[in-house]
Amino acid sequence: MKVVKFGGSSLASGAQVEKVYHIIAADPERKIVVVSAPGKRYSDDIKVTDLLIGCAEKYLKGQDAHQLVEAILSRYESIAQELHLSNEVIRKISDDLLTLLSGDKSNPASFIEAVKASGEDNNAKLIAAALKHKGLDAHYVSPKEAGLLVSNDPGNARVLSQSYERLYELRNRPGITVFPGFFGYNTNGDVVTFSRSGSDITGSILANGVKAELYENFTDVDAVHAVNPNIVHHPKEIRELTYREMRELSYGGFSVFHDEALIPAFRAGIPVNVKNTNNPEAPGTRIVSARKNTDGPVVGIASDDKFCSIYVGKYLMNREIGFGRKILLILEEFGLSFEHIPSGIDDMTVIVRQNQMEEKVEKKIMQRIMADLDADEVRVEHDLALIMLVGEGMRQKVGTMARASRALADAKINIEMINQGSSETSMMFSVKEAVERKAVQALYHEFFAEVRV
Repeated sequence: MKVVKFGGSSLASGAQVEKVYHIIAADPERKIVVVSAPGKRYSDDIKVTDLLIGCAEKYLKGQDAHQLVEAILSRYESIAQELHLSNEVIRKISDDLLTLLSGDKSNPASFIEAVKASGEDNNAKLIAAALKHKGLDAHYVSPKEAGLLVSNDPGNARVLSQSYERLYELRNRPGITVFPGFFGYNTNGDVVTFSRSGSDITGSILANGVKAELYENFTDVDAVHAVNPNIVHHPKEIRELTYREMRELSYGGFSVFHDEALIPAFRAGIPVNVKNTNNPEAPGTRIVSARKNTDGPVVGIASDDKFCSIYVGKYLMNREIGFGRKILLILEEFGLSFEHIPSGIDDMTVIVRQNQMEEKVEKKIMQRIMADLDADEVRVEHDLALIMLVGEGMRQKVGTMARASRALADAKINIEMINQGSSETSMMFSVKEAVERKAVQALYHEFFAEVRV
């Protein structure tokens, strides 16, 4: 049995759904299909999920949302018309959406959760109808019926362990199960969503639950690339990655795969295959527990921007028990999470997402650190980019750090910070956002074949 997930771009139009049908029909082992909400049909298009969020917000404010409702329903209707489906499925989708929008708004967060999750839920009903219309024995199954229970953390749900035993029963269902991604239900029976692009997570959870042989994740690229194709033209395709490498690359800025989605598959030891809906014959990229390190020390380079660093200096910091804990407690009080903490004997730096550091919050944090910890110096550095070199092979290869540092030096790029985890699977460099692109190109040129920029 295989679990197969299709992203929003794979389901954005009737023509794309036709491709999905042929992919499912080509392999009888593809028994469970997880779907996203319809995505963009072209670059300036709006995803259905974004339309739903905007619609829910207008309803909460008592504003007219007629145009948004029409835009949402027209997306489903156009797909149904292209596929020559009856009006019955569109009437069902329309009724479901309007019922949601007219429902209880006493808990705004819960209302928005239910409305934005309807994008996937209604699309699953549409895709099931389309597959059945084409002769496949397909059935829509809701997460509630299947027993997908999640934590009560809106927009950041985590699967509850008791879900897996319930989800195993999906193996016994006849035909093809079409399952909406992105959300589950808390123990009170309320809709709770995963983080955005969370349909990847649903697919991985189901693969674990039914003990699938393979989890196939169909998107709009032939494979995971060694670097962002928007930075380096025609970069090398990666044929095989470990779970840990993919997790590091996804965290570092790769958008092709949700970083949290690997966890359920990893725990069950289920390989993941990232493939292209528009070119299903391409082998794609396999994500596995272990691989032979035959491709050099670095398998991929990822980058992300909009970070800032909080530098704290104090003489004899290393002798002061609890110093680091106290800094983190201050950040916790202000609701900040951290990304990295490089440190020395008399100083430490905490890297955080810049959108957490509003000007007033920044000043208060600096004042608290100075007052509570009697620091000699506290400063905040803005507009940083983090670049991740990732590869299991770095553990066995001497000189990777030296090669990377030399490549950046030759490109006249100053390194703001370096951090390497004890696993030696990744190496992080911090540079100014203004030179992020140039730095990634320099590193790609050093570790991979000749680059065309």
